[in-house]
Amino acid sequence: MQRISPRPPSPTDRAQQSSQPQTQGPPQSAQQPAPAPPKSLNLPSGFAHPPSTSSPHPQSFEEIYGIPENFLELEVTAPQTHQPTSSPSSRYTTYLIRLSTNIPAFKLRQSSVRRRYSDFEVFRDLLERESARVSIPPLPGKVYLNRFDDAVIEERRRGLERFLKIVVGHPLLQTGSRVLGGFVQDPGWDRNAW
Repeated sequence: MQRISPRPPSPTDRAQQSSQPQTQGPPQSAQQPAPAPPKSLNLPSGFAHPPSTSSPHPQSFEEIYGIPENFLELEVTAPQTHQPTSSPSSRYTTYLIRLSTNIPAFKLRQSSVRRRYSDFEVFRDLLERESARVSIPPLPGKVYLNRFDDAVIEERRRGLERFLKIVVGHPLLQTGSRVLGGFVQDPGWDRNAW
């Protein structure tokens, strides 16, 4: 184990020690310097201040463990593969988007809608067109081989969830996007209406 030696005195510490009168007592080398009084930090507003011994308002149990002021929970889950006709080319997979929030930008506190990958593609294009100031993250890539394999579907599900969490959590998109709320909350969302 490495031993760390105490900090050597700075020039201002030495100047303060020499200006103080010497008193009878143990030799200078045995005296411990008095600890400096804590300096108050001038932190900008919005930053956490160091804890003080006399807190003006101790937090209640409800404040510590209650529902936060703003919360947003989103998950993309339960992939289902559909085949509306007998043609193998008509197969597609949908994903369930569950959203729970109390953010006023969203009309519903809880919602569940199903979307397919091509819906996500249209949604992303719409977001890019209406939100020039926000960089929209990419979707997981297109899959051409074994696209209905369970491992491929699960990897795509995780990628779509990551994409949506970034987009839905962005404050500029929450307040400025016309298409965001409908995509994640409206079961009748029509990609051709945009």
